Amino acid sequence: MDIQKIGIVGAGQMGNGIAHVMSLAGYDVLLNDISAEALAAAVALIDQNMERQVSRDKISADDKAIAMARISTTQELSEIGPSDLIIEAATEKEPIKQQIFDALLPHLEPHTILTSNTSSISITRLASRTDRPEKFMGFHFMNPVPIMQLVELIRGIATDAPTYDACKKVVDKLGKTAASAEDFPAFIVNRILMPMINEAVYTLYEGVGNVQSIDSSMKLGANHPMGPLELADFIGLDTCLAIMNVLHDGLADTKYRPCPLLTKYVEAGWLGRKTQRGFYDYRGDVPIPTR
Repeated sequence: MDIQKIGIVGAGQMGNGIAHVMSLAGYDVLLNDISAEALAAAVALIDQNMERQVSRDKISADDKAIAMARISTTQELSEIGPSDLIIEAATEKEPIKQQIFDALLPHLEPHTILTSNTSSISITRLASRTDRPEKFMGFHFMNPVPIMQLVELIRGIATDAPTYDACKKVVDKLGKTAASAEDFPAFIVNRILMPMINEAVYTLYEGVGNVQSIDSSMKLGANHPMGPLELADFIGLDTCLAIMNVLHDGLADTKYRPCPLLTKYVEAGWLGRKTQRGFYDYRGDVPIPTR
């Protein structure tokens, strides 16, 4: 099928990035959120990020103007129902995602493809709640979306070939690379990445090293561009914990047990950059390790 109109649910960090790349690729984008403030902030951030691309000669000023004109917003979930492709990019909590899909169902066109940007939740289980499990997929972008080149495409047990092919064409049009993943907890990237981050938190918890020594060791000793604790703060410690819980529950292996210190930080509301405190304190001019 020919996808032209894309609906995006959630105007947060991932949703605004997805809207950014979709509009630049020539798609009409309708961005939905329950918060008018979140929608306004998302459009302003997209404008700012595209302006940065113009200043670096990545895109032209005309490209930016045309792309921004392709983005519209709505607080009414029903209005994105007629889209050709819907990408749910709400918070990483399964009950919320299920509520969104339940609310969308009465407003969908017969051809509409439903997808989720989930980083870990079962695509098959989400799809089973809808009237079109064969037209349901995981469409997992990496953060920050305009920069990261990978998109994980995850088939549920019922996903049909035309749905996969249509989503793959979208990824190709974005100029990104698709990685096909099977529908097992956390898919590929987070199945590998999150246990590494969790082990770094255990290394901190057990006193093997402090925040600075752990991050420096992985940057200088393993050539990682960002240390695992710094990366956890960037992702959001609540998201890291949620994915570790999905791995632990879904695979029933003690090696995926979330570190108690990670749980403690989340309980404190120290979720990383978005709350100004996590493994680093971001309230000053320079991030300061909190342990």
